[in-house]
Amino acid sequence: MRPGEICLASFPFGDTAGMKLRPVLVLAGPLGSIPELLVAYISSVLPTALMPSDLVLDPARPEFRSTNLKTASVLRLHKLATIHASMIARHLGTLPESQKKTVAAKLRDLLAAW
Repeated sequence: MRPGEICLASFPFGDTAGMKLRPVLVLAGPLGSIPELLVAYISSVLPTALMPSDLVLDPARPEFRSTNLKTASVLRLHKLATIHASMIARHLGTLPESQKKTVAAKLRDLLAAW
Protein backbone atom coordinates (compact mmCIF):
# COMPACT_ATOMS: atom_id res chain seq x y z
CA MET A 1 0.00 0.00 0.00
CA ARG A 2 1.22 3.44 -0.94
CA PRO A 3 0.21 6.99 0.03
CA GLY A 4 -2.82 8.15 -1.92
CA GLU A 5 -4.46 4.72 -2.12
CA ILE A 6 -7.98 4.27 -0.79
CA CYS A 7 -8.55 0.88 0.80
CA LEU A 8 -11.13 -0.98 2.82
CA ALA A 9 -9.57 -1.67 6.21
CA SER A 10 -10.32 -2.40 9.85
CA PHE A 11 -10.25 0.99 11.59
CA PRO A 12 -10.22 1.22 15.40
CA PHE A 13 -13.11 2.82 17.28
CA GLY A 14 -12.03 5.97 19.09
CA ASP A 15 -14.04 5.51 22.28
CA THR A 16 -14.25 1.75 22.79
CA ALA A 17 -12.32 -1.38 21.99
CA GLY A 18 -13.05 -2.82 18.59
CA MET A 19 -12.72 -2.20 14.89
CA LYS A 20 -14.98 -1.49 11.95
CA LEU A 21 -14.38 -2.23 8.28
CA ARG A 22 -14.38 1.09 6.46
CA PRO A 23 -12.68 3.05 3.68
CA VAL A 24 -9.39 4.72 4.60
CA LEU A 25 -6.84 6.87 2.81
CA VAL A 26 -3.26 5.65 3.16
CA LEU A 27 -1.12 8.61 4.23
CA ALA A 28 2.16 6.79 4.85
CA GLY A 29 3.25 3.32 3.81
CA PRO A 30 5.44 0.90 5.76
CA LEU A 31 8.75 2.24 7.04
CA GLY A 32 11.54 -0.24 7.40
CA SER A 33 10.63 -3.79 8.30
CA ILE A 34 7.45 -2.93 10.24
CA PRO A 35 4.39 -3.35 7.98
CA GLU A 36 2.32 -0.57 9.55
CA LEU A 37 0.45 2.18 7.70
CA LEU A 38 -0.79 5.61 8.73
CA VAL A 39 -4.36 5.98 7.51
CA ALA A 40 -7.17 8.54 7.68
CA TYR A 41 -10.83 7.73 8.24
CA ILE A 42 -13.41 8.09 5.45
CA SER A 43 -17.11 8.22 6.32
CA SER A 44 -20.21 8.19 4.15
CA VAL A 45 -22.01 10.19 6.86
CA LEU A 46 -21.52 13.80 5.80
CA PRO A 47 -21.50 16.17 8.78
CA THR A 48 -23.82 19.17 8.77
CA ALA A 49 -20.78 21.41 9.28
CA LEU A 50 -17.41 20.46 7.84
CA MET A 51 -14.29 20.85 9.96
CA PRO A 52 -11.18 22.49 8.48
CA SER A 53 -9.54 19.05 8.35
CA ASP A 54 -12.41 17.51 6.31
CA LEU A 55 -12.46 16.97 2.55
CA VAL A 56 -15.58 15.84 0.69
CA LEU A 57 -14.96 13.08 -1.86
CA ASP A 58 -17.92 12.92 -4.23
CA PRO A 59 -17.64 10.18 -6.88
CA ALA A 60 -20.40 11.91 -8.88
CA ARG A 61 -17.80 14.59 -9.69
CA PRO A 62 -15.36 13.51 -12.44
CA GLU A 63 -12.25 14.37 -10.41
CA PHE A 64 -13.24 11.89 -7.68
CA ARG A 65 -14.19 8.88 -9.83
CA SER A 66 -10.76 7.31 -9.22
CA THR A 67 -11.69 6.87 -5.53
CA ASN A 68 -14.21 4.16 -6.50
CA LEU A 69 -16.34 5.16 -3.51
CA LYS A 70 -20.03 4.34 -3.94
CA THR A 71 -21.37 7.53 -2.40
CA ALA A 72 -20.27 11.01 -1.41
CA SER A 73 -18.02 10.67 1.62
CA VAL A 74 -15.90 12.81 3.88
CA LEU A 75 -12.19 12.28 4.46
CA ARG A 76 -11.62 13.17 8.13
CA LEU A 77 -7.95 14.02 8.48
CA HIS A 78 -8.27 14.57 12.23
CA LYS A 79 -9.16 10.86 12.60
CA LEU A 80 -5.87 9.04 12.03
CA ALA A 81 -4.71 5.56 12.98
CA THR A 82 -1.66 3.39 12.57
CA ILE A 83 -2.75 -0.06 11.43
CA HIS A 84 -0.95 -3.25 10.48
CA ALA A 85 -0.90 -3.91 6.72
CA SER A 86 -2.76 -7.19 7.34
CA MET A 87 -5.81 -5.11 8.36
CA ILE A 88 -6.27 -4.00 4.75
CA ALA A 89 -9.12 -6.03 3.26
CA ARG A 90 -8.82 -4.72 -0.30
CA HIS A 91 -7.85 -1.83 -2.53
CA LEU A 92 -10.72 0.45 -3.62
CA GLY A 93 -9.15 3.28 -5.63
CA THR A 94 -6.89 6.30 -5.44
CA LEU A 95 -7.08 9.90 -4.37
CA PRO A 96 -6.86 12.13 -7.44
CA GLU A 97 -3.47 13.79 -7.98
CA SER A 98 -5.28 17.14 -7.99
CA GLN A 99 -6.29 16.60 -4.33
CA LYS A 100 -2.95 15.48 -2.87
CA LYS A 101 -1.78 19.06 -2.28
CA THR A 102 -5.10 19.85 -0.60
CA VAL A 103 -4.69 16.88 1.76
CA ALA A 104 -1.08 17.85 2.52
CA ALA A 105 -2.10 21.45 3.27
CA LYS A 106 -4.94 20.35 5.54
CA LEU A 107 -2.57 18.04 7.45
CA ARG A 108 -0.01 20.85 7.82
CA ASP A 109 -2.72 23.18 9.14
CA LEU A 110 -3.98 20.52 11.53
CA LEU A 111 -0.50 19.95 12.95
CA ALA A 112 0.57 23.62 12.88
CA ALA A 113 0.08 23.93 16.64
CA TRP A 114 3.10 21.71 17.11
